[in-house]
Amino acid sequence: MKLYLLSLSAGVLVGVVYALLGVRSPAPPVVALVGLLGILAGEQLVPLAINLWKREVSSAWTEHVIPHVFGELPKATKPVRKAKTIETADSG
Repeated sequence: MKLYLLSLSAGVLVGVVYALLGVRSPAPPVVALVGLLGILAGEQLVPLAINLWKREVSSAWTEHVIPHVFGELPKATKPVRKAKTIETADSG
C-alpha cells in the first residue's frame, strides 16, 4: 500500500509542476479511463454468465470475479543483494 501512496504522491507532485509550467498532461482523459474500467468489467461478464447458466453464482463471483477485479495489492520485495566474493588465483 505504501508503494501506491508514494506513486500517487509523485503523480500529484508532477501535476503541480505541470500546472505551474502551463503544460498539458500527457495522461489519458477520464473518458479513456472509464473505458478501461468497462473493459475490466466486461471481461467478467462471460464467466459470470456461464456460471449463472450452471447455477453456480456464488462460486463464480467469489472465485473468479473478485480476485480478478479486486485482486490483492502486489507486495513490494526487497532487492536481492549479491554477496561479494573474493576470487583467488590458483597457484600451481
